[in-house]
Amino acid sequence: MANNRKRGWSKWILILIVIAAAVGGIAYYKNDHTEAPQYVTVPVTRSDLTQVVTANGTLNPVLNVQVGSQISGNILKLFADFNSLVKSNQVVAQLDPAIFIANVHQAEGDLANSKAALELQQVEARRSEALFKNRLISQSDYDTAIAALHQAEAQVKIKQAALERSQQDLDHCTIYAPVDGIVISRNVDVGQTVAASMNAPVLFQIANDLSKMQIDANVSEADVGTVEDSQPVNFTVDAYPNRTFIGSVTQIRNSPVTVQNVVTYDTVIGVTNSDFKLKPGMTATVSITTAQRTNVLKIPNAALRFKPPEPATNVTIVARLLAKIGLGKETNRPTTNAVSLAAAVGTNKVETAQNTSPPLTGNEPPEELMRRVREMRDRGEEPSPEIRAKLRELFQSGVLQRPGQGGGRPPGGGGGNASRSRSLPSWRNVYILTTNIPPGGGDPVVAPAPVRVRLGITDGSYTEVLEGLKEGEPVITSVKLPAAQAMAAPAGTSPFGGPRFR
Repeated sequence: MANNRKRGWSKWILILIVIAAAVGGIAYYKNDHTEAPQYVTVPVTRSDLTQVVTANGTLNPVLNVQVGSQISGNILKLFADFNSLVKSNQVVAQLDPAIFIANVHQAEGDLANSKAALELQQVEARRSEALFKNRLISQSDYDTAIAALHQAEAQVKIKQAALERSQQDLDHCTIYAPVDGIVISRNVDVGQTVAASMNAPVLFQIANDLSKMQIDANVSEADVGTVEDSQPVNFTVDAYPNRTFIGSVTQIRNSPVTVQNVVTYDTVIGVTNSDFKLKPGMTATVSITTAQRTNVLKIPNAALRFKPPEPATNVTIVARLLAKIGLGKETNRPTTNAVSLAAAVGTNKVETAQNTSPPLTGNEPPEELMRRVREMRDRGEEPSPEIRAKLRELFQSGVLQRPGQGGGRPPGGGGGNASRSRSLPSWRNVYILTTNIPPGGGDPVVAPAPVRVRLGITDGSYTEVLEGLKEGEPVITSVKLPAAQAMAAPAGTSPFGGPRFR
């Protein structure tokens, strides 16, 4: 009986071992035949590179004069219309002068009346003076006569000023063009009443010369530091989508303007409009050339955003046990960026990616904190929002000083017309494919390896490489992970390379 029971237990144990072996074998098979990540590479190329600042603006005449009326009245005649060419001091409108002529006549009558009163007071003053000398009137009567004479003289001056004012109002009924130009706007019609109260009503807008115009472009505060006078500008308008116009920066105004919570600065761009195709009020899409290089090395910006995926470690326990007892192959540890590598030729030295420094807490000394943050950014990493807020506080309080901006062309750049770049060249990490031999021997492993490069200007799609790479070297721009590894990727990473931007 005991033997039968033992044989039964042995049977069940054997069945469990077979099932475990089958499951382990299937897991091992899947693990052993996992598809390797597929890296997408792009070779380093050589060509021209242009860094631009884009903005939107409005086309305006260089001199735009608003012609108004200083008096109220009815429009009697109009001598100019839309697109009329006018000369300086040419009559462009006439207000009804009837009321103002009447005011002039009334002022003339008042002046004549005051002059007659003055003559009477002069006679009275001479009579009072003779009587006072003969002691026939008192001193008080004599003083009263002299004061009345002075009042009559002052009244004549008041009436004279009223007449001049009425005459000026009559003259203002005729409106003249202040400059030579073309009428681009007429805001009144014949018979319309204009009321001049606090502000003068605008009757016409006259552009001095439409052959020379300007664009008032709104450049954001993040880009205005690279914009300078005389920089070339290309722009387009919706009316001529297939034509590119040219201009140049003439002025950067210091008055800030907030557009949709973004601080912008009015950048004036001079434009030649010899064929009069451009019209006032058109919206222009502006590209200001702030830096230009010819025949330089460049890489796509996707290579700067790429970060290698985290190595997969989800190996089953059964597979590891089978590998330990010799029923399977020991899984090779994936190669990480902590291994120091170097290129066979050239000067592209790959530094170790292993970071032994403790994480930043924000309590470090200010200079140490800024140095550590600069090293992180050189490695292509970004500090946490708390650390950035701490640095901003230190800068605003004056404890730390921001580094100066670059003042000239970075060394090592190509020839051509060079303007001041956005800032001093920065060091970043890009990744290339390298074949490594794991410690202890084994099959070679192809893995991404970091390369330190010094960057120059960028056009938004490509970035200039000053040092660290040679023409034709492939750089990794993205990675295609196996399905299982992509599903197991951490939430903060992207299967196409690099951290996800929040």
